[in-house]
Amino acid sequence: MSETSHRRIVIGDIHGHYDGLIKLLEAIAPGTSDEVYFLGDLIDRGSQSALVVDFVKQSYPCLLGNHEQMLLNVLSNSASYHMKQAWLQSGGNATLNSYKDCTIPQSHWEWMQSLPTYLDLGDVWLVHAGVNPKIPLEKQTAEQFCWVRDEFHSISKPYFPDKLIITGHTITFTLPGVNSGEIAQGRGWLDIDTGAYHRKSGWLTGLDITNSLVYQVNVFRNVLRTLPLAEIVAVVNPADVTRS
Repeated sequence: MSETSHRRIVIGDIHGHYDGLIKLLEAIAPGTSDEVYFLGDLIDRGSQSALVVDFVKQSYPCLLGNHEQMLLNVLSNSASYHMKQAWLQSGGNATLNSYKDCTIPQSHWEWMQSLPTYLDLGDVWLVHAGVNPKIPLEKQTAEQFCWVRDEFHSISKPYFPDKLIITGHTITFTLPGVNSGEIAQGRGWLDIDTGAYHRKSGWLTGLDITNSLVYQVNVFRNVLRTLPLAEIVAVVNPADVTRS
């Protein structure tokens, strides 16, 4: 298998699984000419969120995920009791426990505040959740980019005529016709959140866009695999996606 040396690599939702991330990166073995991007949701659910944030913030471009957004909302002065409880019940407790004295350092949350909601790489467009096709792009906010699901996955034609959208956020096996561990493909988009934290899956995914290769580590079974994208992608019929 011939591989291009200058690679663009995208890594899906990690959710506090630092050991799995390191194993995945060891398999990918990015070189100095490679570009590695993270789609957000570094934190919550898994037990090593602090380590994940500290590692990624030092070296890699990363997007804002809905879990980082929830944390930032909780840290704001206007956070309600309901907002705090919603975050804690969505894995926030595990994040707090991963920090010494359950205190998130200022350098970490300030870095999260600086994260972009999307990255335009020319022919590829990275975003955590997707886009709302009913709203002009310039009017969309973190609410759409970090949270959208069905409105995006049910689009019948590509949102961009010349860009592939790559997302995380929605665990792929929750989409119609997609099995655990598979990449989901829709009209002009790929979803690579294979549910690292979820007991039904455990797969953490890295996509080598340049060579159409998928690297995966199972964080529960300590299994590693590398497959051509064509062998692990499942096509989602937009008509089968339930609109909310």
